[in-house]
Amino acid sequence: MIKMRQFLIDELSKEERDNIESYLKRTVKPGPINGMYLLEIPEDLLGPVQYEHPGCGPFYFCIETGDNTVSFEFLVRSPTNLHCSCIAYASPDQRDFLLRFIDTLLEEESIKA
Repeated sequence: MIKMRQFLIDELSKEERDNIESYLKRTVKPGPINGMYLLEIPEDLLGPVQYEHPGCGPFYFCIETGDNTVSFEFLVRSPTNLHCSCIAYASPDQRDFLLRFIDTLLEEESIKA
């Protein structure tokens, strides 16, 4: 069993969750299923193996909204390949990028979580 590393915000009110959903619709790409979003990782933050695998890109983080939650995965994913050495947990710089995104979302949408 694979355990997922993620940042989870829970106990959101319906209004907070709707505000988060609206922000995500405005700022990132929709994912393959309803409630999933893809935050693309800037090229200058890619790791060495990810640079060597341009065909696996663009690389992204998954964001998923639930009824009263939003979760941000720390796994760097590829839209074309599920099992490749370029798919890995975020580097410190990639993780900082994701955490800054979360901080901006919470601040701009006035979420007090």
